[in-house]
Amino acid sequence: MLRTVEITAELTGQLKGDDFHALHFGPRLEFAVDCFICERTGRTQVFERGAERALCSGTRSGLARHYTPGRIAAYDTTSGAERLALRALVDFWWAPFDDKKTGAPCPAAPSHPWVRLHLGYHCPTAGEPVRTSLQTNVARPYDLRCTHCKAVLATDATTPAVRVLA
Repeated sequence: MLRTVEITAELTGQLKGDDFHALHFGPRLEFAVDCFICERTGRTQVFERGAERALCSGTRSGLARHYTPGRIAAYDTTSGAERLALRALVDFWWAPFDDKKTGAPCPAAPSHPWVRLHLGYHCPTAGEPVRTSLQTNVARPYDLRCTHCKAVLATDATTPAVRVLA
């Protein structure tokens, strides 16, 4: 069965100005999905914008990393002087199974709605690009700072939302 989730996130703060870092969402996201291929719940799967399949983290004691049917179906970012927002639709296949380790049945909706969103920016002081990320299981509010000049790039005030659509 094809499942679709909507992932939304918003960063706020002074995103433009003298120390403009060109903060942006990257083309990759990681999402916890119940994987019917390795038959484990809550597997971290890596989705890349434009890719026709996702990469599952696999299991520690069995199946190694493997491809799985999933893709970013829609990806939209909006930005302004004080707001940077992301909305992504992620499609993935789901089939019923019992978890190989625990024996528990896999629920129809994602059992562990965790997501990591990748970000990038360019520090004008250091003159080089930087990659970072934000994820659902971090205490908020959180000030995202440049690793070089320590400027506050944005505030991550709300947890990224994961909503099952179909």
